[in-house]
Amino acid sequence: MLQGRVAIVTGAGRGIGRGVAKLMAANGAKVVVNDLGTSDSGRGEDQAPADEVVGEIKADGGQAVANFSSVAAFEGATDMVNLALKEFGRLDIIVNVAGILRDKMLHKMDPDDWKAVIDVHLGGHYNVTRAAINIFREQDYGRIINFTSTSGLIGNLGQTNYGAAKL
Repeated sequence: MLQGRVAIVTGAGRGIGRGVAKLMAANGAKVVVNDLGTSDSGRGEDQAPADEVVGEIKADGGQAVANFSSVAAFEGATDMVNLALKEFGRLDIIVNVAGILRDKMLHKMDPDDWKAVIDVHLGGHYNVTRAAINIFREQDYGRIINFTSTSGLIGNLGQTNYGAAKL
C-alpha cells in the first residue's frame, strides 16, 4: 500500500504518533520517527521513545530513522525534511501528530503556557508542512495528514490554549 513512500511522523515516540508510524512502516513506508521525548507538558527531552519505535520498526523488517528536532522551530522542521531526503532520497507524506498539554483555567494561564501549546500544535503543523511543501510541488505528489481533537471542536475545561491550537 505504501511501498516506496517516505513519511515523516511527528510525535511518533508515543501514543497516536507511535501507532501511525508503525502502521505506515508495516504497510511499506520508510519512516522518519520524530519525537523530542518530552513529557506531556513539553518539558524535558529523552531520545529513547523515538529510538525505541525505530528499533521496533526495524525488528519488524521496516526502514526507519529517528529525529529529535522540535516541530515548534522552522529549523527543526527543515532538519526533518533534510533527514528524509538524505536517508531515503525523497519525501511523500507528512503526518503532524506532535503535541503537548499545559492545561489551566484561562485566568490562571501563564502566557508561556499559551505560547508553548500554540507553537507546538499550530506552529508545528505550519513548520513541517512549509518545510515539505516545495518538495511536494516539485514532484507533483505529497500527502499532508493533520490531527485535531474534540477539544478544538467543542472545547474542554482548562484547555483554552489546546482548543485554539486544534481548531
